[in-house]
Amino acid sequence: MSSIVENLKEIAGSLPEGVKLVAVSKTKPVEAIEEAYEAGQRVFGENRVQELAEKYEILPKDIEWHMIGHLQTNKVKYMAAFVSLIHGVESLKLLETIDKEGRKHDRVIPCLLQFYIASEETKFGLDMEEAKALLESDDYRQMKNVKIVGVMGMATNTDDEGQVRREFHHLKEIFDELKATYFAGNPEFKELSMGMSGDYRIAVEEGSTMVRVGSSIFGARNYANI
Repeated sequence: MSSIVENLKEIAGSLPEGVKLVAVSKTKPVEAIEEAYEAGQRVFGENRVQELAEKYEILPKDIEWHMIGHLQTNKVKYMAAFVSLIHGVESLKLLETIDKEGRKHDRVIPCLLQFYIASEETKFGLDMEEAKALLESDDYRQMKNVKIVGVMGMATNTDDEGQVRREFHHLKEIFDELKATYFAGNPEFKELSMGMSGDYRIAVEEGSTMVRVGSSIFGARNYANI
């Protein structure tokens, strides 16, 4: 059985320069994260705020924590002081809450707009019309404690690589359109977060700048901890 260190080395080595590896550590014990940390990994992703906050308290403070799961507005306050990037912003209401909590901690919280690109009902995300309405709203324009630095999306969980590639390609088109229309003069709008353990290679080919890889690093998820 290959180790966390070997897995990390293999995956990191397969990524082109400029693509960030987010090690998805949800449900994984602190010891597993420490092992990855010792191997040089500094970016970790969690999908439950309580677990994220607990791990933040215990682990080294130079870790960059990403919130990658569906986020409820009432949970934002528990991580607003330290979270490095929120991947899943899919409503103006959530963005307003992040802005409010960022203000309390005197920090600007980086966020990605999550788009719905899959053919599965279970996924969350905006469509282009909703995103434009959000970005053109007075409420958004008045926000001082959030910054949108890119987009995120999840492809359909399918063996059909053609479909996965089309969905990622569509997200890249969304990114390009938003960049040209709303963020043309903003170099910080540069992240295209797409690709997970099963499909990150396709995502990278389609322009991903950030892949979220869990089971290929840490082994299968421990559902007993969920």
